[in-house]
Amino acid sequence: MKVGIIGLGLMGGSFSMDIKNIYKKSKIFGLDSSESNYQMSMKLKLIDGKLDDNNISVMDVVLISVPVDETVKILPDVLNKIGNKTLVIDVGSTKNQICKSVSDHKNRKQFLATHPIAGTENSGPNASVSGLYFGVTNILCEIEKTEKYFLEKAMKIFSDFRMKIIYMDSKSHDEHISYVSHLSHVTSFMLAKTVIEKEKNEKNIFDMAGSGFESTVRLAKSSPNMWAPIFLQNKTNLVKALDNYIKNINDLKSKIENDNKNSILIDLNNINRIKKILGGIKNNNEK
Repeated sequence: MKVGIIGLGLMGGSFSMDIKNIYKKSKIFGLDSSESNYQMSMKLKLIDGKLDDNNISVMDVVLISVPVDETVKILPDVLNKIGNKTLVIDVGSTKNQICKSVSDHKNRKQFLATHPIAGTENSGPNASVSGLYFGVTNILCEIEKTEKYFLEKAMKIFSDFRMKIIYMDSKSHDEHISYVSHLSHVTSFMLAKTVIEKEKNEKNIFDMAGSGFESTVRLAKSSPNMWAPIFLQNKTNLVKALDNYIKNINDLKSKIENDNKNSILIDLNNINRIKKILGGIKNNNEK
């Protein structure tokens, strides 16, 4: 199998590792806007050579793993250059604008919009993790627009990765993911910002930070170059999610100001149901 990877960061590098773990004779060709990322990927043996206009047409699969605003720009050009047997997939955290960017493209049938729910807060080729794609949930959008041959090619890889597949339209994907992923990142970034601003006057504040703080701000270590475009590309849904979140924050603030212990306890106990909900999700995913 010949695989081209555009974007040699965490997602691209990890995809290379996982492909090589299953398809031992694979050849991976990479492309990145950063020469240092390309050279590091070669040094780490994540890729075997450079992806370019001369060889992209002979790739079996091309993975696009760049920021979502860049995906919108380059995806039509990638579809212009591929061979008639090449499958193109992306792993972006938004789907609607990406799908729209090629809705009328002559080679739309060779593209499959995917969102594997995988990743870490780290970035760059050095952050690549073996097994990152194994056993995760993968959301596929607009599969009816992908020709059967290419869909089956993709599904074979996903099956070998033992992924759980969910099918959604791109608009629903972006709406739901704004709550369970994008809002989480906003919250983490803003908590970190709030504490950093406080730390300007109280130099020892981080000495008092425990595991709860560390786990809550973990996502704030994620790549700004990746997440700023996600926030903007999904802004309509994210703003609605933020409105709901801010409403709940203000409600809790009011109850604290008014020493309303009973109401706070009722809210916290109701929210505690998340343990059961997430526990059930985890158990279902392990089946």
